[in-house]
Amino acid sequence: MEISGSYTFNAPPDRVWALLMDPAILSSCIPGCDRFEPDGEDRYTVTLTVGLAAITGTYTGTVVLVDKVPPASYRLNVEGQGRPGFVNGSSAIALRPEGAATVVDVTASVQTGGAIARVGQRLIGSVAKMMLDRFFACLQSKVDAA
Repeated sequence: MEISGSYTFNAPPDRVWALLMDPAILSSCIPGCDRFEPDGEDRYTVTLTVGLAAITGTYTGTVVLVDKVPPASYRLNVEGQGRPGFVNGSSAIALRPEGAATVVDVTASVQTGGAIARVGQRLIGSVAKMMLDRFFACLQSKVDAA
């Protein structure tokens, strides 16, 4: 399943990049994040609680940042598993200046398995997009507060 979105920030790319690289900011903005701890360079151990229809579950996994080109782009690789199944994904994040603002373009690919996959790809896609939108809305509030 593919997910994408574009988000505009009223800040220069280097400021948005700094927020995207800050584990404390990330953990506070990821919906359902219970834990986001460094586990090596550009690698984090995460625990998320996610509800999808009648299936709510806790997932434990890893997030790895690769192919970093500060402050322009990076890839995010995610692997997680829990009682409801597994989630694997990869996202390409690109920052581009637009006047005094920065546009962040996100394209992601997500694979699921287990009980969560049986809920239906359409529902999973809409929940994933909602989580992405919530994350970037929270990040926008951090830019505005700084």
